[in-house]
Amino acid sequence: MPPPDEDAFRRLSDEAREHGCAFERALLSRCAQCSLARSMLLAERELIGCESASASERCRGYRAELREKALFALRIDAAGPWPFGKEIRLQCGGLQGLRRALDDGDADDGETTARVEDVDALMREALERYGALDALPYSRVMRSVIRYEPRRRVRR
Repeated sequence: MPPPDEDAFRRLSDEAREHGCAFERALLSRCAQCSLARSMLLAERELIGCESASASERCRGYRAELREKALFALRIDAAGPWPFGKEIRLQCGGLQGLRRALDDGDADDGETTARVEDVDALMREALERYGALDALPYSRVMRSVIRYEPRRRVRR
């Protein structure tokens, strides 16, 4: 049997979702939830889409800022692809770090498992407080990105 055509799958998944979710991996790994997320199945894979074009754009902007700021911290080549584990660290740690920064908590408090209950509400609160994506407290958020440890697979 030939291997599945990943390019064809990506085209179909883009067509199936009107607005993609920038934090799809975080939602699929259950470190975050979002009130605007909609789950769907395609070729036996779960996909996450967003109900709102503006919310999807806002989240994509935050993720792009996170990626830029995390290149050095996570030792990633800007020209190369992001390994899955580092993408999970970026998404989950980035959301949890922003939550801690908004709660005026210390990102060094050792807790790395606090689930973000609503990504959309978190992003709206952050923009209301700081005014723009480039004004967010990325130095505090990066501490959570660096410290986030994805859960380990259980060997059977």
